[in-house]
Amino acid sequence: MTFPKSEISIDRDGDATSVDISAWIQDDVIQPFMIERTGMSGRSVKLGPVLDAILQRHDLPEAVSVLLGQFLALAVGLATALKYEGVFTLQTKGDGAVPMMVADVTHDGHVRGFAQVKGEVPGLADAANALVPKLLGAGYLAYTVDFSTSAERHQGIVSLDGASLADVIHHYFEQSAQFDAAVSLAAGKDGTGAWRASAIVVQHLPAEGGSGGVELDEEDWRRTTTLLSSATSVELLDPDLPPADMLFRLFNEDGVRVFEPRPVQDVCRCSDERMLNALTALSEEEIDEVLTDGAVVMTCEFCNTTRSFTSEVIREAKSA
Repeated sequence: MTFPKSEISIDRDGDATSVDISAWIQDDVIQPFMIERTGMSGRSVKLGPVLDAILQRHDLPEAVSVLLGQFLALAVGLATALKYEGVFTLQTKGDGAVPMMVADVTHDGHVRGFAQVKGEVPGLADAANALVPKLLGAGYLAYTVDFSTSAERHQGIVSLDGASLADVIHHYFEQSAQFDAAVSLAAGKDGTGAWRASAIVVQHLPAEGGSGGVELDEEDWRRTTTLLSSATSVELLDPDLPPADMLFRLFNEDGVRVFEPRPVQDVCRCSDERMLNALTALSEEEIDEVLTDGAVVMTCEFCNTTRSFTSEVIREAKSA
């Protein structure tokens, strides 16, 4: 059974009902969903003002901004597949003009990210179809989950094989025994010149070891991934196309059940206290080496906020 796009089914106390979702948040949002016929689940991520604010703080070449936009949307899409209280971090390291990218997402949807640029960056027209090899080069992509309630840490790593971030993450899932997943990514500017990004992640949980998992039907999986790949960048980045409507376009023949969306926020965790604590870990000789005109100036790579600490403040904190 299918529903009008403004009344896609939602699970309430175990029951699927038709409800009006037009008042739900439509931007800077994580939209969880399930494809009813196959039981496959996923998240649709739509980033607007949050991404634009992050990228506007950094003077990045256009191709790097596109790559970082996709990377942030991917990080949000992957993080929300996990149950954790803490920080999910996605990071790349390579030998290209962008030697490092980092994005992290807290369990309550706070996101931040940055990209280092060293060397000549090709134009977007030259790099668009091969962002990974032309910008990141050879290297790896890694994720880390740091739990705030324990010292436990989960990690995974995969080489930067493929032309796109979607290729790289697909390669990771091919190697993973946890679940199968497919990803569609897009990033770019809208008609007003504001940056936007989108990710749709569909996953299949295995019958063994996965909550609610079912046996994977290869034909169903091919059908689902084919439908996902039909999503165009124009559709994914359209500010007037809500995530639930996009999901309806893709999967309505198989039935789409959407769940309460979650907001994404542009929040950096840097602070005076964190930076000062880092400085107090230095020896007296190291403090003298980094002083300039009697102070140390530090800039957060994520939010580009600059803070200055005098030698007196540092030494007073160090002796406290």
